[in-house]
Amino acid sequence: MNILQIASLLIVMAGVFGTINYLFLKLPSAIGILVVALLASMATMGFDLIVPEWGISDQVRSVVLGIDFSDALLEGMLGLLLFAGALHVKLSDLKAVWPTVLLMATIGVGLSTAIVGFGFSWMTGAPIMIALVFGALITPTDPVAVLGVLKEANMRKSLETQIAGESLFNDGVAYVVFLVLVGLAFPGDAHHESGAAAIAKLFLQEALGGAVLGIALGWLVFRVMRLIDDYSLEVLLTLGLAFGGYELAIWLHVSAPIAAVCAGLLIGDIGAKHGMSGETREYVDKFWVLVDEILNAVLFLLIGIEVFAVQLDQSFLLTGVMSIALALVGRLAAVAVPVLMLKPFRTFGPGVIQIMTWGGLKGGISVALALSLPENEWKPLILTTTYVVVVFSIIVQGLTVAKLANKVGREPDLV
Repeated sequence: MNILQIASLLIVMAGVFGTINYLFLKLPSAIGILVVALLASMATMGFDLIVPEWGISDQVRSVVLGIDFSDALLEGMLGLLLFAGALHVKLSDLKAVWPTVLLMATIGVGLSTAIVGFGFSWMTGAPIMIALVFGALITPTDPVAVLGVLKEANMRKSLETQIAGESLFNDGVAYVVFLVLVGLAFPGDAHHESGAAAIAKLFLQEALGGAVLGIALGWLVFRVMRLIDDYSLEVLLTLGLAFGGYELAIWLHVSAPIAAVCAGLLIGDIGAKHGMSGETREYVDKFWVLVDEILNAVLFLLIGIEVFAVQLDQSFLLTGVMSIALALVGRLAAVAVPVLMLKPFRTFGPGVIQIMTWGGLKGGISVALALSLPENEWKPLILTTTYVVVVFSIIVQGLTVAKLANKVGREPDLV
C-alpha cells in the first residue's frame, strides 16, 4: 500500500470507529476510538483462532507493520499536535505556574526515568542502561492524551495550565533524555554518539537549540502576519510554521518537539494579540481545533491497532502489568518532589499531587519511542510493556481523572 492508500484507510477507519463510539459507547472521542480499535483488533485475533485457515490476523498484521508508526508520529503528526496544543496555552497563564512546570519537566523527568529504570532492571534483569532507556521513554506525559482529557474535565484554570504546560515541555525534555540514554546504551549504533562530551553537546544542542529555533521562527511568522490581513493566508502561515519548523528542527538536529511548543506558545499568545484581526483569530483557532481533533482520532486509532505489532507473550504481559505500578510511582515522584520543593514559596490548591499524578497520561509518543529502538534482545519486552502501560493509562486514568479532579480539587483557584 502506498502512503495515500494508508492515509485514506486510517481516516475511514477513524471515522467508522468514531461513529461506533458516538452511537454506542459514548466515551470521550479519542479514548472511544482507541477502545473500539483495540476491541476490533482483539476480535480479529480471536476470529483467527476459530477459523485459522483464513489468516486474517496475518494480513492485518502485515498492513499494520507496513505503517511506520514511529516515523509517522515522531517526524510527522507530532509537530502539528504539539503546535496545536501549545497554541491554546497562554503565556500569561503559564507565567504564573512556570516554576512548577520547569521543575517537573527537568527534575521530575530525571527522577521518573531513574525510578522506573532501576525498578525495571530489578524486575526483569535488564542491563541498567537499557532499563533507563525504558524509564525515559515511559516518562513523558503525552500532550495529545493529556490535552484531550483536559477538554472533558472541569479543572481549576491554574491546575489545567500546570498539567498542559508540563506535559508539553516534559515531552520534549524526556525525548532529549531518551536520545542521550540510547547513545549510552547502544554505543555501536551509527545514529548515536557516545562519550561524555558528545552526550553533553547533544543535550544542549537538542534542548536549547530547539527552543531558540522555535522562538525565532515563531517571531518571524508573527512579524509577517502583522503586515497582512488575510485570514486564509495567515492560517496557511501557521500551518507552514508547524510543518516547516518541525522538519527544519529535525534537519538541524535540534529538538523538534521543543521547537514546535515554543513556536505555538508565541503565535498563540503574542501572535494572536498583536498580529491577527478578530476574524483571523477565529479562523486560526477553529482550524487548529479541527487539525487537533482529526489527528487525535487517527493517532488513537493507530495505538489501538498497534497491538498487532507487539508480542502478547504471557510473561511480557505480566511485566507490563507490574510496570503500570512502577510508572505511577515514577510519576508520583516527578510531581511530589517539585511540589514539596516549592511549597515554602508558593501555595498550591487541594489535590494537586493526586490529580497531576493520575492525570499524567502516557500515549503514542512512548509507543513510537519504543518502536524506534535499535533491534536488540530486550526490544520485544520493552515494546509490549510500553503498550500495556499506555493502554491502561489512556483508558483507565483518562476516564477517571476528571472524577478525581472534581472529588479532591473543588476549592477555588489558589495558585
